[in-house]
Amino acid sequence: MRNKKDIITGYRKVVMNPFFNFPKKIMAKYRISGVWKDSNDTIVAYAFHTVSENSTGHAVKKTKAQAIALLEIAGNSAFTWVWNYLRGGWDVGETVTVVNGVNGKYLRSNPDKKVTDNLGHLIDFDWIAP
Repeated sequence: MRNKKDIITGYRKVVMNPFFNFPKKIMAKYRISGVWKDSNDTIVAYAFHTVSENSTGHAVKKTKAQAIALLEIAGNSAFTWVWNYLRGGWDVGETVTVVNGVNGKYLRSNPDKKVTDNLGHLIDFDWIAP
């Protein structure tokens, strides 16, 4: 039996099936720690972190369209990642999903909660990395 070979393809990691030599998809997990907004206070990009078996990667800026595309891939998932000021570390928060609103698709966390709905409560990265 051959060893499995890891291949990185774009945003996803695939593992070669040792018996049939075709890729077996491994779905991606993400954390979203912040947002970028335009002058109308509309979210236009997200700080995505790829979650691996042993760590979580640095933030990568993803446009709204890129974020939606990533989360619409079957099996991919994302959660908010919120800084806990009391503990001094990150906490995994709520599930993030793609919803279809009257103005098109967007990301939403915990629908109908005033504080955390639609990811507006996350860090405003415009102040950190424009």
